[in-house]
Amino acid sequence: MDNFSVAEYFKQVVLLLLPHKCYDEFFINYNFLDVPCLKATISKGLGLAIVGGSLMVKVPQIMKILQNKSAVGISFLSVLLDLYAVTAGVAYSYAKNFPFSAWGDSLFLLVQTVTIAALVLHYNRSSNVAAAFIGLFSIAMYTLISGMTPLDILWSMLSVSVPIMFAGKMVQAYVNYKNGSTGQLSAITCVMLLFGSIARIFTSIQETGDPVIILTYSLATIGNGILVSQFLYYSKKSPAAKTKKSKKSNNKKNR
Repeated sequence: MDNFSVAEYFKQVVLLLLPHKCYDEFFINYNFLDVPCLKATISKGLGLAIVGGSLMVKVPQIMKILQNKSAVGISFLSVLLDLYAVTAGVAYSYAKNFPFSAWGDSLFLLVQTVTIAALVLHYNRSSNVAAAFIGLFSIAMYTLISGMTPLDILWSMLSVSVPIMFAGKMVQAYVNYKNGSTGQLSAITCVMLLFGSIARIFTSIQETGDPVIILTYSLATIGNGILVSQFLYYSKKSPAAKTKKSKKSNNKKNR
Protein backbone atom coordinates (compact mmCIF):
# COMPACT_ATOMS: atom_id res chain seq x y z
CA MET A 1 0.00 0.00 0.00
CA ASP A 2 2.84 2.36 0.93
CA ASN A 3 4.70 1.53 -2.29
CA PHE A 4 1.53 2.19 -4.27
CA SER A 5 1.07 5.57 -2.56
CA VAL A 6 4.67 6.57 -3.26
CA ALA A 7 4.33 5.51 -6.90
CA GLU A 8 1.11 7.47 -7.32
CA TYR A 9 2.60 10.52 -5.63
CA PHE A 10 5.65 10.32 -7.90
CA LYS A 11 3.38 10.04 -10.94
CA GLN A 12 1.35 13.08 -9.94
CA VAL A 13 4.50 15.15 -9.45
CA VAL A 14 5.96 14.07 -12.80
CA LEU A 15 2.68 14.84 -14.58
CA LEU A 16 3.04 18.44 -13.41
CA LEU A 17 6.11 18.61 -15.61
CA LEU A 18 5.32 16.19 -18.45
CA PRO A 19 2.34 15.29 -20.65
CA HIS A 20 0.74 11.93 -19.83
CA LYS A 21 2.06 10.52 -23.11
CA CYS A 22 5.64 11.32 -22.12
CA TYR A 23 5.16 9.78 -18.67
CA ASP A 24 4.13 6.54 -20.37
CA GLU A 25 7.08 6.71 -22.76
CA PHE A 26 9.64 7.31 -20.00
CA PHE A 27 8.32 5.25 -17.08
CA ILE A 28 6.20 2.53 -18.65
CA ASN A 29 7.83 1.90 -22.02
CA TYR A 30 11.27 2.97 -20.71
CA ASN A 31 11.85 4.84 -23.95
CA PHE A 32 14.08 7.63 -22.70
CA LEU A 33 15.18 8.61 -26.21
CA ASP A 34 11.78 9.74 -27.48
CA VAL A 35 12.72 13.03 -29.19
CA PRO A 36 9.38 14.89 -28.84
CA CYS A 37 9.20 14.02 -25.15
CA LEU A 38 12.83 14.96 -24.58
CA LYS A 39 12.16 18.36 -26.16
CA ALA A 40 9.03 18.79 -24.04
CA THR A 41 10.95 17.86 -20.88
CA ILE A 42 13.84 20.22 -21.61
CA SER A 43 11.43 23.02 -22.51
CA LYS A 44 9.37 22.57 -19.35
CA GLY A 45 12.50 22.39 -17.19
CA LEU A 46 13.96 25.51 -18.81
CA GLY A 47 10.65 27.31 -18.44
CA LEU A 48 10.42 26.56 -14.73
CA ALA A 49 14.08 27.50 -14.24
CA ILE A 50 13.49 30.82 -16.00
CA VAL A 51 10.40 31.48 -13.88
CA GLY A 52 12.44 30.77 -10.75
CA GLY A 53 15.33 32.94 -11.92
CA SER A 54 12.99 35.78 -12.84
CA LEU A 55 12.18 36.24 -9.16
CA MET A 56 15.59 37.86 -8.78
CA VAL A 57 16.54 39.02 -12.28
CA LYS A 58 15.88 42.75 -11.76
CA VAL A 59 16.54 42.79 -8.01
CA PRO A 60 20.21 43.83 -8.56
CA GLN A 61 18.95 46.82 -10.55
CA ILE A 62 16.46 47.75 -7.81
CA MET A 63 19.11 47.38 -5.11
CA LYS A 64 21.61 49.50 -7.06
CA ILE A 65 19.10 52.35 -7.34
CA LEU A 66 18.21 52.13 -3.63
CA GLN A 67 21.82 51.92 -2.46
CA ASN A 68 22.91 54.91 -4.54
CA LYS A 69 19.62 56.76 -3.99
CA SER A 70 19.82 57.72 -7.64
CA ALA A 71 18.34 56.68 -10.99
CA VAL A 72 20.87 58.62 -13.08
CA GLY A 73 21.46 57.05 -16.48
CA ILE A 74 18.23 55.03 -16.45
CA SER A 75 15.81 56.12 -19.16
CA PHE A 76 12.24 56.25 -17.84
CA LEU A 77 10.98 55.99 -21.42
CA SER A 78 12.95 52.78 -21.87
CA VAL A 79 11.55 51.35 -18.60
CA LEU A 80 8.02 52.37 -19.63
CA LEU A 81 8.30 50.71 -23.04
CA ASP A 82 9.70 47.57 -21.42
CA LEU A 83 6.80 47.60 -18.96
CA TYR A 84 4.29 47.84 -21.81
CA ALA A 85 5.88 44.82 -23.51
CA VAL A 86 5.80 42.55 -20.44
CA THR A 87 2.30 43.73 -19.52
CA ALA A 88 0.97 42.86 -22.98
CA GLY A 89 2.70 39.47 -22.81
CA VAL A 90 1.25 38.62 -19.39
CA ALA A 91 -2.28 39.72 -20.29
CA TYR A 92 -2.30 37.82 -23.59
CA SER A 93 -0.75 34.64 -22.16
CA TYR A 94 -3.17 34.67 -19.21
CA ALA A 95 -6.15 35.08 -21.53
CA LYS A 96 -4.92 32.25 -23.79
CA ASN A 97 -4.38 29.92 -20.81
CA PHE A 98 -0.80 29.21 -21.79
CA PRO A 99 1.17 27.06 -19.27
CA PHE A 100 2.48 29.19 -16.38
CA SER A 101 5.98 27.91 -17.14
CA ALA A 102 5.72 29.67 -20.52
CA TRP A 103 5.00 33.14 -19.15
CA GLY A 104 5.40 33.17 -15.37
CA ASP A 105 8.74 34.94 -15.66
CA SER A 106 7.01 37.84 -17.44
CA LEU A 107 4.70 38.24 -14.43
CA PHE A 108 7.62 38.54 -12.01
CA LEU A 109 9.47 40.83 -14.42
CA LEU A 110 6.35 42.99 -14.59
CA VAL A 111 6.30 43.49 -10.81
CA GLN A 112 10.01 44.31 -10.77
CA THR A 113 9.76 46.66 -13.77
CA VAL A 114 6.90 48.56 -12.10
CA THR A 115 9.11 48.90 -9.03
CA ILE A 116 11.99 50.28 -11.11
CA ALA A 117 9.66 52.73 -12.89
CA ALA A 118 8.32 53.93 -9.53
CA LEU A 119 11.86 54.36 -8.17
CA VAL A 120 12.94 56.36 -11.22
CA LEU A 121 9.93 58.66 -10.72
CA HIS A 122 10.59 58.85 -6.98
CA TYR A 123 14.18 59.99 -7.37
CA ASN A 124 13.74 62.09 -10.53
CA ARG A 125 10.32 63.60 -9.78
CA SER A 126 8.54 62.97 -6.45
CA SER A 127 7.01 60.26 -4.26
CA ASN A 128 3.50 61.45 -5.13
CA VAL A 129 4.12 61.02 -8.85
CA ALA A 130 5.49 57.52 -8.21
CA ALA A 131 2.44 56.58 -6.11
CA ALA A 132 0.05 57.93 -8.76
CA PHE A 133 1.86 55.89 -11.42
CA ILE A 134 1.48 52.67 -9.41
CA GLY A 135 -2.22 53.36 -8.87
CA LEU A 136 -2.93 54.03 -12.55
CA PHE A 137 -0.97 50.99 -13.65
CA SER A 138 -2.86 48.75 -11.20
CA ILE A 139 -6.19 49.90 -12.65
CA ALA A 140 -4.95 49.29 -16.21
CA MET A 141 -3.64 45.82 -15.31
CA TYR A 142 -6.94 44.81 -13.72
CA THR A 143 -8.79 45.92 -16.84
CA LEU A 144 -6.56 43.76 -19.02
CA ILE A 145 -6.73 40.50 -17.02
CA SER A 146 -10.29 40.69 -15.64
CA GLY A 147 -11.90 39.53 -18.87
CA MET A 148 -13.19 42.98 -19.79
CA THR A 149 -10.64 43.34 -22.60
CA PRO A 150 -11.39 41.29 -25.77
CA LEU A 151 -8.75 38.78 -26.87
CA ASP A 152 -8.25 40.44 -30.26
CA ILE A 153 -7.31 43.69 -28.52
CA LEU A 154 -4.85 41.82 -26.29
CA TRP A 155 -3.35 40.20 -29.41
CA SER A 156 -3.02 43.62 -31.05
CA MET A 157 -1.33 44.95 -27.92
CA LEU A 158 1.11 42.04 -27.99
CA SER A 159 1.85 42.56 -31.68
CA VAL A 160 2.56 46.26 -31.13
CA SER A 161 4.70 45.41 -28.09
CA VAL A 162 7.29 43.71 -30.31
CA PRO A 163 8.68 46.91 -31.89
CA ILE A 164 7.94 48.87 -28.69
CA MET A 165 10.02 46.50 -26.58
CA PHE A 166 12.92 46.68 -29.05
CA ALA A 167 12.62 50.47 -29.22
CA GLY A 168 12.85 50.58 -25.42
CA LYS A 169 16.14 48.68 -25.50
CA MET A 170 17.46 51.02 -28.21
CA VAL A 171 16.43 54.12 -26.22
CA GLN A 172 18.48 52.88 -23.26
CA ALA A 173 21.38 51.99 -25.54
CA TYR A 174 21.30 55.54 -26.98
CA VAL A 175 21.24 57.06 -23.48
CA ASN A 176 24.28 54.95 -22.59
CA TYR A 177 26.06 56.06 -25.77
CA LYS A 178 25.18 59.72 -25.17
CA ASN A 179 26.40 59.61 -21.54
CA GLY A 180 29.48 57.59 -22.37
CA SER A 181 28.61 55.13 -19.58
CA THR A 182 25.91 52.74 -18.40
CA GLY A 183 25.11 54.88 -15.35
CA GLN A 184 23.04 53.12 -12.67
CA LEU A 185 22.18 50.18 -14.96
CA SER A 186 22.96 46.80 -13.39
CA ALA A 187 25.26 44.55 -15.43
CA ILE A 188 24.00 41.47 -13.57
CA THR A 189 20.40 42.26 -14.50
CA CYS A 190 21.24 42.81 -18.18
CA VAL A 191 23.21 39.57 -18.42
CA MET A 192 20.42 37.59 -16.75
CA LEU A 193 17.86 39.13 -19.11
CA LEU A 194 20.04 38.18 -22.10
CA PHE A 195 20.32 34.51 -21.14
CA GLY A 196 16.66 34.41 -20.12
CA SER A 197 15.48 35.74 -23.49
CA ILE A 198 17.70 33.25 -25.34
CA ALA A 199 16.19 30.34 -23.40
CA ARG A 200 12.68 31.74 -23.87
CA ILE A 201 13.00 31.46 -27.66
CA PHE A 202 13.26 27.67 -27.30
CA THR A 203 10.54 27.31 -24.66
CA SER A 204 8.14 29.53 -26.63
CA ILE A 205 8.61 27.39 -29.72
CA GLN A 206 7.92 24.23 -27.71
CA GLU A 207 5.14 25.38 -25.39
CA THR A 208 3.17 28.02 -27.28
CA GLY A 209 4.21 28.02 -30.92
CA ASP A 210 2.95 31.61 -31.08
CA PRO A 211 5.02 33.48 -33.72
CA VAL A 212 4.49 36.89 -32.08
CA ILE A 213 5.85 35.67 -28.73
CA ILE A 214 8.79 33.94 -30.45
CA LEU A 215 9.61 37.15 -32.37
CA THR A 216 9.32 39.16 -29.15
CA TYR A 217 11.97 37.07 -27.38
CA SER A 218 14.18 37.02 -30.48
CA LEU A 219 14.26 40.82 -30.61
CA ALA A 220 14.67 40.96 -26.81
CA THR A 221 17.78 38.82 -27.21
CA ILE A 222 19.23 41.26 -29.75
CA GLY A 223 18.39 44.27 -27.58
CA ASN A 224 19.76 42.71 -24.40
CA GLY A 225 22.87 41.65 -26.30
CA ILE A 226 23.51 45.26 -27.34
CA LEU A 227 23.19 46.48 -23.74
CA VAL A 228 25.54 43.78 -22.45
CA SER A 229 28.06 44.67 -25.18
CA GLN A 230 27.92 48.29 -23.97
CA PHE A 231 28.80 47.16 -20.45
CA LEU A 232 31.83 45.35 -21.87
CA TYR A 233 32.83 48.33 -23.99
CA TYR A 234 32.49 51.03 -21.33
CA SER A 235 34.11 48.88 -18.64
CA LYS A 236 37.27 48.80 -20.77
CA LYS A 237 37.47 52.58 -21.01
CA SER A 238 40.13 53.75 -18.60
CA PRO A 239 39.32 56.38 -15.96
CA ALA A 240 42.03 58.50 -17.52
CA ALA A 241 40.26 58.50 -20.87
CA LYS A 242 37.00 59.51 -19.21
CA THR A 243 38.76 62.33 -17.34
CA LYS A 244 40.40 63.52 -20.54
CA LYS A 245 37.04 63.56 -22.31
CA SER A 246 35.50 65.51 -19.42
CA LYS A 247 38.28 68.13 -19.44
CA LYS A 248 37.98 68.50 -23.20
CA SER A 249 34.26 69.09 -22.87
CA ASN A 250 34.78 71.71 -20.13
CA ASN A 251 37.36 73.55 -22.24
CA LYS A 252 34.90 73.81 -25.11
CA LYS A 253 32.27 75.27 -22.78
CA ASN A 254 34.71 77.88 -21.46
CA ARG A 255 35.59 79.12 -24.96
